[in-house]
Amino acid sequence: MGYAVVLGEALVDLLDTEYDGEPVYRQAVGGGPLNVAVAVARLGGDVQFVGSLGDDALAGRIRGFLADTGVGLSGAVTVPAPTALAVATFVDAEPDFRFYGEPPSYALLTADDLDPDLVAGADVLYCGSIVLLRPATLDAARRAWSLAAGLRVFDPNVRLRLLDGPEALAGLRAVVAEFAAGAHLVKLSTADAGLLYPGEPVEGVAAYLRELGAATVVVTLGAAGAVVAAAGADPVRVPAPKVAAVDATGAGDSVMGALVADLLVDGEPADAAGWTERVAYALRVAGLVCESPGGATAMPTRADVTRRYTT
Repeated sequence: MGYAVVLGEALVDLLDTEYDGEPVYRQAVGGGPLNVAVAVARLGGDVQFVGSLGDDALAGRIRGFLADTGVGLSGAVTVPAPTALAVATFVDAEPDFRFYGEPPSYALLTADDLDPDLVAGADVLYCGSIVLLRPATLDAARRAWSLAAGLRVFDPNVRLRLLDGPEALAGLRAVVAEFAAGAHLVKLSTADAGLLYPGEPVEGVAAYLRELGAATVVVTLGAAGAVVAAAGADPVRVPAPKVAAVDATGAGDSVMGALVADLLVDGEPADAAGWTERVAYALRVAGLVCESPGGATAMPTRADVTRRYTT
């Protein structure tokens, strides 16, 4: 089994909660791509995180957490900036993020910072999320995409609060089309689909991204499961398991992490039915994540998943 490279942001989430009846914010290591890398590692995959980390104590905690989890850091660079923060408030279990830090520590990776051998040697390369909104890190992602010799996976992970008006959204839509055209797998949420392609049904969005060139598209639907569009079959809906959700932070990232981990083990499925099985397992991983607070720290092992759904 080879290794995956995950290129994107790492930051610190501040999660709105209570302690002794008073409102407080609980720290949690976060960032969509970081969550993906942690999920891959927890599920038994060899993974390297590529991105920029700040030069403060919070960045030290991020490095320590990733190292303890088994995520490699040979492609991570330290930059002279405080660690970016994402403050999350909740509507039921769904987080709403606001981002703080300028320039954001996660957006200072440049194309020249990449280790070409590390990227080219990966069996799976992940790119995506909010680093695509910054020119330097977008250039780094584009260079990584061009260097990749293995499978390329992509997740736009749209954050409307970081988009400055319709022109910015149109620019992101063009970037999504660019990366989707060369992707073996695109994963996006129903919220992403609604922002990028207003009024389009999720099956239509999945079919459109496949028309652009993506080999397989997965659209997560929260508690309703996911839509899978793979070669040789119409889009199908895969149900999610019933869970007692307390915090959906990182659930979509865990779906991508589970799919990447399985790509490392067995490569691409031979047919659409194989993708349906993979996504069903990924949704079980996400369900387990939703039953615990805090994104990256909630990522389960394969043993955890087996235990949860067989007892």
